[in-house]
Amino acid sequence: MKLGIVGSGMIVEDLLSFIGDIPAIHLQAICARSGHEEKLSKWQAQYQIKHMYTDYSRLLADEQVDTIYIGLPNHLHYSYAKQALEQGKHVICEKPFTSNLQEFVELKELAILQHLVLVEAISNQYLKNVLAIREQLPKLGNIKIVESNYSQFSSRYHRFKAGEVLSAFNPAASGGALMDINLYNIHLVVGLFGSPHAVHYYANIERGIDTSGILLLDYDHFKCVCIGSKDTSAPNRTNIQGDQGYISIAGSTNIVDHFEYVAYNESPVQIDIKDHPHRMYDEFVEFERIIQQQDLLKVAEMLNHSEKVMNVIEQAKSSAGLVFDADM
Repeated sequence: MKLGIVGSGMIVEDLLSFIGDIPAIHLQAICARSGHEEKLSKWQAQYQIKHMYTDYSRLLADEQVDTIYIGLPNHLHYSYAKQALEQGKHVICEKPFTSNLQEFVELKELAILQHLVLVEAISNQYLKNVLAIREQLPKLGNIKIVESNYSQFSSRYHRFKAGEVLSAFNPAASGGALMDINLYNIHLVVGLFGSPHAVHYYANIERGIDTSGILLLDYDHFKCVCIGSKDTSAPNRTNIQGDQGYISIAGSTNIVDHFEYVAYNESPVQIDIKDHPHRMYDEFVEFERIIQQQDLLKVAEMLNHSEKVMNVIEQAKSSAGLVFDADM
């Protein structure tokens, strides 16, 4: 994979911290808008990135780049991904894939038409601990209750409360708790159990954006609650409860650092399977394989999963009365 990165935020810095541990991924170029040259120059030197651009069209014109990683604010994912696909580039797009389902479907159809790889960067769909959870699920018997809490007080919340417009809390930028941290909960649950039969979102809304909320997913035979909060903090934990045992994940659903399987009347079993300490490593190893092998069947599988998640997001926004500019 010859990778071109677009973005200059924390997620890009996070990516750069480990991507050199995957030898098959070559850092060909990095791009951000004017005003970020100092940061890009520092990264270019530190991580031996061949080219630096402040014009996205120049990045897309770079014939040595075959894949674009989009690490931009949520509302920009659709337009940047579309331009990349139209230029014949594979696309790895940060979560949430797009601001709404309509944008996602358009990108999916374009990628299929172009025979290109289009995938959502969502760590918990590739972590080996999550794959191990799938293997343990049948041991739990009939699932009855699933609860997942990812609450992380945002360093930007006080500034938002003071009246500052920030992308993390801006409806125009598709911000908010649902599209940010609760999305990891949704991906995990949908990845394990598929689409729910009913969705209801009860949100704490300030200035038109959900700063926290409780998402209820009804699977008929079991019930699920997903909590995402950017205005409070609490111990993060996920519990999957069946009539023959339970699985408990300590920590947030974007990391799934380890988990505990407990069969009733038996001792707990601690499970932790990792090839690398960074949460994003497994997904990028798989992305490289998919692109190198042109595994479009795997792409279709992951796009189907992402579409299910986007459907949940659409239903959640509708039930809470949330409207983002991109939805209008």
